[in-house]
Amino acid sequence: MNLLENIREALRSISSNLLRTILTALIVSIGIMALVGILTGIDAMKGSLDQTFASLGANSFDLRAKGYQNRGRRGGVQSKQYSPLTYLEATKYKEQLAGEAEVGVSAQITGAAEIKAGGQKTNPNMQVVAGDENYLKIQNYNLAEGRVFSPTELSTGANVAIVGDEIKQKLFPGRSPVGQYIYSINRRFQVVGLLEKSGASLGGGGGADRLVLLPLITGNQLPRQRALTYDVKTAVAKPENMTFVMGQATGIMRAVRHDRLGREDSFELDSSESLSRDLDELSGNMKFGGGLISFITLLGACIALMNIMLVSVTERTREIGIRKALGATSRQIRQQFLIEAIVICVLGGALGIVLGVAGGNALALFIPNSVFIIPWLWIALGLIICVGVGLSSGIYPAGKAAALDPIESLRYE
Repeated sequence: MNLLENIREALRSISSNLLRTILTALIVSIGIMALVGILTGIDAMKGSLDQTFASLGANSFDLRAKGYQNRGRRGGVQSKQYSPLTYLEATKYKEQLAGEAEVGVSAQITGAAEIKAGGQKTNPNMQVVAGDENYLKIQNYNLAEGRVFSPTELSTGANVAIVGDEIKQKLFPGRSPVGQYIYSINRRFQVVGLLEKSGASLGGGGGADRLVLLPLITGNQLPRQRALTYDVKTAVAKPENMTFVMGQATGIMRAVRHDRLGREDSFELDSSESLSRDLDELSGNMKFGGGLISFITLLGACIALMNIMLVSVTERTREIGIRKALGATSRQIRQQFLIEAIVICVLGGALGIVLGVAGGNALALFIPNSVFIIPWLWIALGLIICVGVGLSSGIYPAGKAAALDPIESLRYE
């Protein structure tokens, strides 16, 4: 018997014991569905989260003075505190790195401001930030209405502002804030733009919704009790250039900060690539857990299929004797039962793959911006596992069938 004849014979045997075969195939399909579904769901969610991290700056890095914001102790010794980045240092760095990446310079004026307009006022938890022309782009903030700051406003320090959605809802309900005036930190600002609603940020704050953005020069000119601390964020167009640009940034900032040769950097680079690394580690652990669950399910399916095949061998003992009497070899009998086990697994596995792909993508729908994916790798892996389960569960029954004595088999009732 050739391969096609063995497959046809396997299908004939399956159809003669349809209910039993369906129940066994369902056990296999559940295991494959769990495996493919979990892996597909993780890949779909990871793709969505990668896009989210990219929008939050996964292809960027922050630069700040070392030890200035987070002073800590190492081995009981207070870490050294360097001077914060100044406006002059930040602008020099931006000018020298302009050809390699986009640099955004900003400074937080206050994180507890109260915004007033038309007799209304917000809660005293609004964030006032001064930023340059690249701030909105690097932070991935989009405008819902109005415009960005003009070059003239940026260079002269005009009293203009771009506000978040929560401020609009509180001070200008039912109407546009663009062209209106707001009062904060003892100064009046004209609103020229409204940011899109962003919802809560990863840190649990209001994100862009509670933001009042001013031109960088305007923020620098505001009266204050202490010097501003400037934040420098560098965005790279291509992720593969991140390491190179970080090296360039380190050299430029050392020169700008006048760090002496042989001394440690007076600043530190914080790359948000760590978010992606943490996500990769988490998804790896989830895949391992999902694979373990699927393995246990498939082990049960393997045992059930082996039991079914042993029952089939017992029921078809007389048939095996007739085949051997007509010239079938032990090798051909063994192949017949092995292929039958594989066919049952592939049929169940095909259903499990379809359900797994659908279920995995359905799970990813709970993540914003998710897309439907067809995981060809996991589909191929599922089919390979089906064949492996069929082989492992069919070897013993097939060997038992091949070892039957034809004369004894013909006497079997």
